[in-house]
Amino acid sequence: MTELSKTGAAVGEKGSPGSPATASEAFLEVRDLKVHFPTDDGLVKSVDGLNFSLEKGKTLAVVGESGSGKSVTSLAIMGLHRLGARGKNVQMSGEIRLAGQELVSASPDEVRKLRGREMAMIFQDPLSAMHPYYTIGNQIVEAYRVHNKVSRKVARKRAIEMLDRVGIPEPGKRVDSYPHEFSGGMRQRAMIAMALVNDPELLIADEPTTALDVTVQAQILDLIRDLQKEFGSAVMMITHDLGVVAEIADDVLVMYGGRCVERGPVDEIFDKPQHPYTWGLLGSMPRIDRVTEERLIPVKGQPPSLINVPSGCAFNPRCPYADIPKGNVTRTVRPELELVDAGRHWTACHLSAEDRERIWTEEIAPKL
Repeated sequence: MTELSKTGAAVGEKGSPGSPATASEAFLEVRDLKVHFPTDDGLVKSVDGLNFSLEKGKTLAVVGESGSGKSVTSLAIMGLHRLGARGKNVQMSGEIRLAGQELVSASPDEVRKLRGREMAMIFQDPLSAMHPYYTIGNQIVEAYRVHNKVSRKVARKRAIEMLDRVGIPEPGKRVDSYPHEFSGGMRQRAMIAMALVNDPELLIADEPTTALDVTVQAQILDLIRDLQKEFGSAVMMITHDLGVVAEIADDVLVMYGGRCVERGPVDEIFDKPQHPYTWGLLGSMPRIDRVTEERLIPVKGQPPSLINVPSGCAFNPRCPYADIPKGNVTRTVRPELELVDAGRHWTACHLSAEDRERIWTEEIAPKL
């Protein structure tokens, strides 16, 4: 792969050997997070033991196929699984610490006070996330006044300032527009303005560039990056687009079947990935930086059912290298995250380091 920019946010496990993130450094800490949904068909294990940390000023990209647990993780951090009739039966355990405050065991009122002020979220579809009956300005004003005791006049001025900051033309007029009167890119900008109106220290972006054309995608990514520099926020980017990852991330967390299978600095994930699933994701990504005669290599098979996750390594039914480790271990023993080297690159794979090096060097890398 070509050399990519960005080095390091702390993405380690608390207490793990070689882990760079400590309780004093990490702004967001997730420890053994489990989010399960009881259904008539069985228990859906959407997130099943997830660990990561994130510092202020850094961007963590969470990648994986649909159904891997990315969005469920983000909603758990925001405390949104508790809402609505479906949320009553959610089984959530583990720890989510935001600036040291534990959120899983916190009351809904405590989390609500943090939502919007300390942490905010950009949703995948701003048209459905915004209320169609209220103007853009009214919704930003409401988001601001929830956490600030100011008049509507002051809050409206703040809303116009934020719309101008995210690049909405004629913000003094467009503040009174309704969501349906904005284009897709403008709605996404308005959603970003609403998310950042209270200067949150954690920004979660769930597929923020989905359904936008490439020029608008680039503008939105530049905007998030510029605002992060201005506000010093920690950013968690949920995406399946590896081009977005290469553009904006410091670190990458690869999810499969509700668990992390690999994580580390973006350069290492792209240049020397360690897990067969990550190899598959990279092989399915089109390249425009060089001429290639090789076809894209899809990841064969289907993502696992989260009600009946395969035993052992969840990726084993789709892994072309599942039979290399001896003793049928890939189908009987679930691999845990292990440090790849002396740095902070982790992977959960039964293949030996020598086998991974050989397969990557001889079989995978030449095709990418």
